[in-house]
Amino acid sequence: CTRRGRRRRRRTTIALLLGLVSQQARVASPLSATRPSSHSVPKQHKQTPASPRRAEKNNNDAARVVVVGGGASGTFAAIAAKRAAPRADVVLVESGATGLRKVLASGGGRCNVMHAFEDGQDGDDLRRFLELHYPRGRRELRGPMAARFGPREARRFFEDDLGVALKTEADGRVFPTTDDSRTIADALERAAHDAGVQTLYSWPVAGVRQSGCCPEHARSFVVARSNGNDVIEADAVVLATGSAKAGYAMARALGADVAPPYPSLFSFRTIRSEKHAAILDARLAGVVVKDATVALEGLDQSPSKKIAPQRGPLLVTHRGVSGPAALKLSAFAAEALRDSEYRGALVVNLVPGVDDVRAALQRYRRDHAAGVVANDKKRPFADRLPARLWAALARVVVGDDTIRWGDLDNKQLGALAIACSALRVPFAGRDANKDEFVTAGGVRLNQLDPKTMQAKRLPGLFFCGELLDIDAVTGGFNFQACWTTGHLAGTGAAQHALLAAAAAAS
Repeated sequence: CTRRGRRRRRRTTIALLLGLVSQQARVASPLSATRPSSHSVPKQHKQTPASPRRAEKNNNDAARVVVVGGGASGTFAAIAAKRAAPRADVVLVESGATGLRKVLASGGGRCNVMHAFEDGQDGDDLRRFLELHYPRGRRELRGPMAARFGPREARRFFEDDLGVALKTEADGRVFPTTDDSRTIADALERAAHDAGVQTLYSWPVAGVRQSGCCPEHARSFVVARSNGNDVIEADAVVLATGSAKAGYAMARALGADVAPPYPSLFSFRTIRSEKHAAILDARLAGVVVKDATVALEGLDQSPSKKIAPQRGPLLVTHRGVSGPAALKLSAFAAEALRDSEYRGALVVNLVPGVDDVRAALQRYRRDHAAGVVANDKKRPFADRLPARLWAALARVVVGDDTIRWGDLDNKQLGALAIACSALRVPFAGRDANKDEFVTAGGVRLNQLDPKTMQAKRLPGLFFCGELLDIDAVTGGFNFQACWTTGHLAGTGAAQHALLAAAAAAS
């Protein structure tokens, strides 16, 4: 193909996007932003494209970025791309009738938008922040979060650029002060709209391919709609398809190495037929231990793969155990649990921090000899163990609801101490966590430029969000990965598209 031929084809290429009634407003600077009130953002601006042959002519000489996927990372990438290249066409395509569905569902409808990382914390703090909360991707995220777009930048973006008031709760989770996830979704949609991002809903993508030097295509990539008729040409493409199977297939078709996806962040279904597991059964559903340590027994515990116990609140459910401690353990042990087919045993310390549980019970026996062991009103560790849980422990372990502390022999006391500090809870199966929807696996990070999330083998192709082999524990950390990688991918895609368009024009 000659340069003259490419110019002629570019002049005659028909614009592929419909629904734009007027020219989109241009942003004066990549750093400038409208600051809407979180209470006055508009609803989604739907644009439904028709056939490209009937499309209105767009700026066909401008650089073009197409972002596939209108979730958290995709919307963030589109905003970043448009701000980095205000004169470029940035198109966000989403298969559903609306976008940001996980944002709206997260945090019980409140949207745990991120986790706090305060000013004054340094690089060592960031390293520990990542090690404690990111089972996969922590090493690759450290540089981008430290030098480009981390938790502090994300908070400034939402508060200063978008005008969303945020609050930090005692455990470090950050929410909008409205306690309404619609506040975050509306603010992101408004930012994309005001920047000039062209958003196309109900536009499922069948595939992305390189255009090569085909006579009918003047750009590097072609994004094809699943109806078989509509296509969009692009100088750069960002895949932000989350955990959708179609996204993994697209990535593989373009040469990406994808780690097989598997669940992360789930609760454990306990086996109630065994004695100690019956303690944490449906009769205690809703009971919360505010501070517990949960570890795995019987899985691969070699030094290189040792899975650390996780500490935090523990919730008894109708089917087993959940809560932050169990969920964190499921994330860090996701691969080992997958390989074990989700069968094994938990070891639960219900009183972490108590140095010698047996000695503490011996002292209690001495001081309360006339009291009934199963009494749920006067009991040891009353500030740690809920009354219903202590009564169940005493009933199952001691086997006598009426026995007094003075009649409790050393063997029974020892068994009670073990139940408090090393309760063995067999499990078989898992249940999804309803507040966060997280998948481990995805596009392997070693084949991407960590500064831009661009594929090393295919310039112009970028990835972000849950499609990557990055996942984190509950608490806003997964959204932070979306904001960081979305910013990197969107900015990198815009810069690549500008260079590609300039090279084609010359």
